[in-house]
Amino acid sequence: MVQYAKPLARLVEELSKLPGIGPKTAQRLAFYIIGESRQDAHSLAASIVEAKEKISYCSQCFNLTDVDPCRICTDQSRATTVICVVEEPRDIIALERTRDFKGMYHVLHGAISPMEGIGPGELRMKELMTRMTDKIEEVIIATDPNVEGEATAMYLARLIKPMGIKVTRMAHGMPVGGDLEYVDEVTLSKALEGRRVL
Repeated sequence: MVQYAKPLARLVEELSKLPGIGPKTAQRLAFYIIGESRQDAHSLAASIVEAKEKISYCSQCFNLTDVDPCRICTDQSRATTVICVVEEPRDIIALERTRDFKGMYHVLHGAISPMEGIGPGELRMKELMTRMTDKIEEVIIATDPNVEGEATAMYLARLIKPMGIKVTRMAHGMPVGGDLEYVDEVTLSKALEGRRVL
C-alpha cells in the first residue's frame, strides 16, 4: 500500500469523501493542490470556509443563497403567480441557464423514496403548501423523471389540484438531435405520451 506523508494522506482522504471522487481522482487532486502555490491553496481553503459560513437556504424557496430572501425571490421582474418545484438547488441553475422560465421556484431537497426512508415529512412540502395562496395560478413540477420523481409529482398533484391551482409536469421524451434507434423504450414511451399537435 502506498504510504503518503500524513498531511497528504489526510488531504486525499478528505477529497475522496466528495461525491464522484474516487481514490485515484482524490490523489490526483491532492497532488495538484500540493503543486500549486501556497497562496492558491489558501485561496481554495478560504473559499470553502466562506461558502460554508455564508451560504444558507432562502426562507421562501429554500434555494442556496447568501442573502435572505434570495435574489430570485426578490426579483420584481419575475412572475409571482407561477412556482416551479424542483428537487435540488442545482436544478434551478439548470433551468435558469435556459433563460426561459421567469417565475418563482421551490426546492424540496429530495424526492419521496420509501426505500430510503424519505417521506413527505422529510421534504420541504409543508413550506410549499403554505405558499399556495389565491395568487398562485400554476405549479410546474420539475422533479426528475425516475420512480422517486414521479411519486413526488403525483403526491404533490393530489395535494395542490383540489385548491383549484393548475398543476403541470415538465415534458419528458426525445432529446433534441437524438436518433430514434438509440433512444430507450421508456423515453420513447414518454415521448409518445407527451406528443403535441403541429
